[in-house]
Amino acid sequence: MKTFKNFIGGEWVPPISGEYFENRNPADLNDAIGRFPLSGAADVEMAVASAQRGFDLWRKTPAPVRGEVMRRIGDLMTQRKDDIADLMTREMGKPLAETRGDVQEGIDTAYYAASEGRRLFGKTVPSELRNKWAMSFRRPIGVCGIITPFNFPMAIPTWKMFPALLCGNACIFKPAEDVPHTGAVLVEIMLEAGLPPEVIQLVHGLGESVGAAIVNHPLIPVISFTGSTDTGRIVGEVCGRMHKRLSLEMGGKNAMIVFDDANLDLALDGVLWGAFGTTGQRCTATSRLLLQDGIHDQFLTRLVDRARSLRLGDGRKEGTDVGPMINEAALEKVERYIDVGQGEGADLLCGGRRAAIKGLEAGLFFEPTVFARVRAGMRVEQEEIFGPVLSAIRFRTADEAFAINNDVRYGLSSSVYTRDVNVAMRALNELDNGITYINAPTIGAEAHLPFGGVKQTGNGHREGGWEVYEFYSETKVGYLDFSNALQRAQIDTYLGTPD
Repeated sequence: MKTFKNFIGGEWVPPISGEYFENRNPADLNDAIGRFPLSGAADVEMAVASAQRGFDLWRKTPAPVRGEVMRRIGDLMTQRKDDIADLMTREMGKPLAETRGDVQEGIDTAYYAASEGRRLFGKTVPSELRNKWAMSFRRPIGVCGIITPFNFPMAIPTWKMFPALLCGNACIFKPAEDVPHTGAVLVEIMLEAGLPPEVIQLVHGLGESVGAAIVNHPLIPVISFTGSTDTGRIVGEVCGRMHKRLSLEMGGKNAMIVFDDANLDLALDGVLWGAFGTTGQRCTATSRLLLQDGIHDQFLTRLVDRARSLRLGDGRKEGTDVGPMINEAALEKVERYIDVGQGEGADLLCGGRRAAIKGLEAGLFFEPTVFARVRAGMRVEQEEIFGPVLSAIRFRTADEAFAINNDVRYGLSSSVYTRDVNVAMRALNELDNGITYINAPTIGAEAHLPFGGVKQTGNGHREGGWEVYEFYSETKVGYLDFSNALQRAQIDTYLGTPD
């Protein structure tokens, strides 16, 4: 079994503890990918010292030059797209079509970041005093702690690190322990593209050790975390106490609302992709399906038929629709929610169990699952399951559907299928989510638009698009007075003193 290392201080180094954890293919647990460092606070301490040196160098590099490094990263990712997708699928399970999309999102983010190297705009504004200029500009902050999840092993780290690096910061990167290989490959590509070695640090390990050490370190002023709402709450408490800049992207309980007048073929394709893509392991996954009275029964019948026909298997094999769950704990969590839903009185229409398919015995597969007769307020309707489980809810009016959508603690994504432009516009205005799709599923964010949610999905910041560059940089204001006299703002301004 291959042994991997951390990247700290410009070198690939073993963990100080000398301990490692194994990474295995969730589609076949007999397939060992490698041993990865079980790092701790001492490794993070070394990474911080190196990252500070890297920051001092990188911050002085012109932003357009930093952008050129991002462009070269995008070029290398483009050249190796299929190879990266293959190793990602082996590591976390989703089909190759999805991991290729994951890599492409990283490529898009790299090229977008490259263009922002010439677009870190400030403003020049009139001063209220004579012979004086006033302006603002963006400047980097320092060392950024980057903590990412398993479900988008390439896209999410690039969402976070590329803007942070483009703005002139250094990064300490901790990928999820389920996908360390992809994280290592990403860092290798960044270094090959010309990123100065001490600007990026890669520290493998568990969240409760490495992640906690990053969050608690006093010399890491910026934290970007994607993960569960419960863990995000702990991260937020620490960062609030330590006055750190923090971006949280957390859970979701996303609803797709299908009205009687919808294109039902389109809606059916949408919900299958939204609910069972990535085996339901997306923060934007469609986990609630709201069906209007007139189409409820027929739509459910068609949905169950299609869900049963989805093919489970190794995502690297042609014809696979749904891959495995990421680990045993995730699988057990889904099983518990099946018991919860049935205990609450929901009807289990299909799925609800581990897949009993010849050839898949060594994998972590769970059948696509549909609950019906789910009522607003049930736990399966309120709580994030993070698996291939869809809860169907009947509604009568738009007011009722919108109220059900909004009555959860999360507010990431929503989706409405209708031909009525008035209902569509109401949805954009009234659904309490950071993202709303019209006639498309709840998944499918694009790299050049802000991504994130409201309520307990996040803390107001956004990944992606133009807004993230404001998160990773500070506003500096400069005043240039060439009057050769003391001018007192707000005092001399209104004295009417002549030139």
